[in-house]
Amino acid sequence: MSPHDGLSPSRTVRQAYDHLEETGAIGRDPAQMAVVDALDRLIEDLSAKRLAAKSSALGWLFAKRRPAREPVKGLYVHGEVGRGKTMLMDLFFELVPVRRKRRAHFNDFMADVHDRIQKHRERLKRGETKETDPIPPVARALAEEAWVLCFDEFTVTDIADAMVLSRLFSALFDEGVVLVATSNVAPRDLYRDGLNRSLFEPFIGILERHAKVLNLDGPTDHRRRRLERMQVYITPLGPEADRQMDEAWAAATAGLAVHEERLPVKG
Repeated sequence: MSPHDGLSPSRTVRQAYDHLEETGAIGRDPAQMAVVDALDRLIEDLSAKRLAAKSSALGWLFAKRRPAREPVKGLYVHGEVGRGKTMLMDLFFELVPVRRKRRAHFNDFMADVHDRIQKHRERLKRGETKETDPIPPVARALAEEAWVLCFDEFTVTDIADAMVLSRLFSALFDEGVVLVATSNVAPRDLYRDGLNRSLFEPFIGILERHAKVLNLDGPTDHRRRRLERMQVYITPLGPEADRQMDEAWAAATAGLAVHEERLPVKG
């Protein structure tokens, strides 16, 4: 099975999930069904919001900058490694009918945020802006680029990240941004025992108000099971080795669409 073929007949996460099961890319896990259903409800909510904005010319004009009176609540999925959190979020990202969306590893996103903050401060020094606080313009720019943000491995270990999250995400949510995130820990355990954690704690409440929290606590470690069944050392090189590598790639990507991306490396 080609990785590009996995989602072709699907319009919902459940349909995509069923298709992957039928083709043998994954095995059904009852523990994942609550997350599948929650992601499909979120797609419905986002689609309804999008249609409501289109129904009014004035609403469509301001949709990029003004949130709806009742903002859409996102989703925060946490659980042990290998439970399928990332796979389910990726299915959602592929299927949600939103043009302005972004999927990123959370650490990469925060590195981007700090770069933008630094660039704003440089613009301020050059007299190119009068906004002394970099958070509002950075949040506006991020919201302009993506209405739906999908973060893999949401974790907070850096004090620089911890100190900026409350204000940054308050501004993003005010702009109408919807968050979908995966994490190994519940929101209440983020930045546990971190320096000056009391200054970080307001962010937990902000996150829980704007995202439904689900625990994917199934007993199966799908990542480990896949590796146990997979031949990881292939020899000799040749057409048969190429075929086995293609099969391993298809299994590892679970039928998700593949795209090229340039990764910036610092240092």
